[in-house]
Amino acid sequence: MASLKDIKRKIKSVKGTQKTTHAMKLVSSAKLKRAEELAKRSKLYAQKISEMIEEIALQIAKHNDVSDNIYFRNVENPKTVDIVFVTADKGLCGGFNSQTIKAVNEMMEEWRSKGATVRLRAIGKKGIAYYRFNGEKMIDEIEGLSAAPSYQEAASFIRRCVDDYIQGVTDKVVVVHNGYVNMITQEIRIDHLVPVDPSTLPQQTTVSSSELELEPDDDDTLLEALLHRYLEYIMYYALIDSLAAEHGARMQAMDAATTNAKEMVKSLTVKYNKARQEAITTELIEIISGVEALK
Repeated sequence: MASLKDIKRKIKSVKGTQKTTHAMKLVSSAKLKRAEELAKRSKLYAQKISEMIEEIALQIAKHNDVSDNIYFRNVENPKTVDIVFVTADKGLCGGFNSQTIKAVNEMMEEWRSKGATVRLRAIGKKGIAYYRFNGEKMIDEIEGLSAAPSYQEAASFIRRCVDDYIQGVTDKVVVVHNGYVNMITQEIRIDHLVPVDPSTLPQQTTVSSSELELEPDDDDTLLEALLHRYLEYIMYYALIDSLAAEHGARMQAMDAATTNAKEMVKSLTVKYNKARQEAITTELIEIISGVEALK
């Protein structure tokens, strides 16, 4: 049985851990509020760009088949697939990173079973460390971006993917990240970046309510420029969304850890009191026995 001194040391240690986890919970809560607000504004911006792309695609469809554009090129059996995934740079956030890695592994297995070559592009230390340990080659990796999203760095990163797609090096680019739903829920989100699925755009019969008019020589140029901005922002939004989800997961994990620490302190305190009572009882018995022996 542990001595009183050992139990007391454990109680002190657990209380110290409890203070740390509680502080981490408060920090994540404050960061979550900022990330959540930024994610909402970014999502609205991405939706507006998407609406403009759909509108321009509708205008192009009046004169040409939108699927002729390289960004809408349909490849039935891709030979090469690039998977871009986002994980956190830090741990202590429950199953946040493992869920993303699991989704990537499942996707890799699916595409490889179809005979496609899968290339990984990683953002975040945890994902990079995992695939390095497992011997998976990554053609592009970046650390620090998931903890501090930058539009310029995100645009530069995804531009390399899109350039490979345009040059025919890869046939498909997919972005995987763990997205924010609310403070206690995250969900895996998969964006098929390029090629864009033409079926998701308005058909020729769709009537536009916009007054947008394009010159025949400008439509492809404008669509390409907007698509570049759209793809860059999708990558940037994935980083912001992932960051908000990370803080939510960490806040939840630290709250659970703090609760567990409280329960452990209670349990150890009861154990300490029992051990102290037993020690006092033993001492009393020894004293009484000694007195009786002297009679």
